[in-house]
Amino acid sequence: MLNAATHYQIDYPDLSLILALVRGGTLARAAALLKVDVSTVFRAMRRLEAALGQTLFEKSRAGYLPTSLASNLAQQAERAELALEAARIGVEQGGEVISGTVRLTCTDAVLQGLLLPALAQFMPAYPALTLELSTSNDFANLSRRDADIALRLTSKPPEHLVGRCLGTVAYQVCASADYARRHAGQDLTDLAWIAPDDFLPDHPTVAWRREHLPGVRPSYRCNSMQSVTELVRAGLGVAALPDFLMGDGLQPLGPALAGHDTSLWLLTRPDCRALRSVVTLFDELGRHVRGLRP
Repeated sequence: MLNAATHYQIDYPDLSLILALVRGGTLARAAALLKVDVSTVFRAMRRLEAALGQTLFEKSRAGYLPTSLASNLAQQAERAELALEAARIGVEQGGEVISGTVRLTCTDAVLQGLLLPALAQFMPAYPALTLELSTSNDFANLSRRDADIALRLTSKPPEHLVGRCLGTVAYQVCASADYARRHAGQDLTDLAWIAPDDFLPDHPTVAWRREHLPGVRPSYRCNSMQSVTELVRAGLGVAALPDFLMGDGLQPLGPALAGHDTSLWLLTRPDCRALRSVVTLFDELGRHVRGLRP
């Protein structure tokens, strides 16, 4: 980066200095990150600001606050850091390294029950690959290009996305072992129900309950299936749960809900198929998530 006024050319040590102070927030923490003393960081930053003719940090009671210029340079420093790490790994492994950042979205239930176990199996093999994870109940983030890959439960994936079906997910009414023991023999209508709230109005379990137990009014309503599961695990009542969230002390109270299963889809945008990092993660997820299914 060339400053028009001073013609000073930013180099990698300058970027490392800025990034350390942005991350640390104080001279002491920045010095610890750079493995130098505090005075060295202070003098180096003063020299850099003088050479650029611009202020990079504002001193405050909370520490050193980056200006917009410092924030932008810190982002470039992070990219340079990732590129350098990928180059080092490539030298060590003697081949091409999959690197870059891939943005991945799913629901929190899918994250806990399927995605995290899958990532634990293969991500150590891709140390230069960075993931940005977000949880959401809709497809809007892929449509807005806020994410590259989605792992979703749906029977009708959006037509503008491409992907593969990884299998079928079934649902069963479940309770904790203690709750099931204390309420053995009781009718389902007499139990305390835990259910998704209006954020998931078309969820398969909601449709089943309205069809088969129309008189039931849930005692607890949650905005995610992961929260529903945690309340069931705590012994507060019963709920219809996806098969991948069962276990850890939960026991089914009956067979799978016939006619109310759904499909698990791995999806991406068509333009992402040209990105090696996205294709690699997509293929690995497809293989390992499918392997977690019964």
